[in-house]
Amino acid sequence: MKIAVYPGTFDPITYGHIDVIKKSLKIFDKLIIATTDNTDKDYFFSLEERLDIINNSLFKDLKFNKNKVKVISFQNLTIDLCKKYRASAIIRGLRAVSDFEYEFQLAGMNKKLNSKIETMFLMSDVENQIISSKFVKEIANLGGNIDRFVTKYTVKMLKDKH
Repeated sequence: MKIAVYPGTFDPITYGHIDVIKKSLKIFDKLIIATTDNTDKDYFFSLEERLDIINNSLFKDLKFNKNKVKVISFQNLTIDLCKKYRASAIIRGLRAVSDFEYEFQLAGMNKKLNSKIETMFLMSDVENQIISSKFVKEIANLGGNIDRFVTKYTVKMLKDKH
């Protein structure tokens, strides 16, 4: 069984992330979607809220197969997570050239830490490449329509939070 880990903050999960998930599932038998709060970011949603949003978006709104996708939180190195779940790859989404430098360095460090784990860069479909969690939160905060960027459950959670 080919397994991959897709780590991220998903604050909140968007259709850009979901495109990357769909593409990953064409390549891998199982995808571990892992979110964390151990970076130097200021989160809008708590870790528990993000897990709830991801689970409801994927399994209730979009009817993803629970046998193919597992949603977890983690507090350790991504490569340690790969080892735990016997994953052979880390999935990283790219939106723009500006993402590449950081992602390239991160992939290089992960390769140095464990040469058996590959990093795969996937891009969302063109219509979703401009979507970022930051913009979605800003649009929602200003009362704009975010239906085209996130699932129904995520819309509800953003409205409830504002």
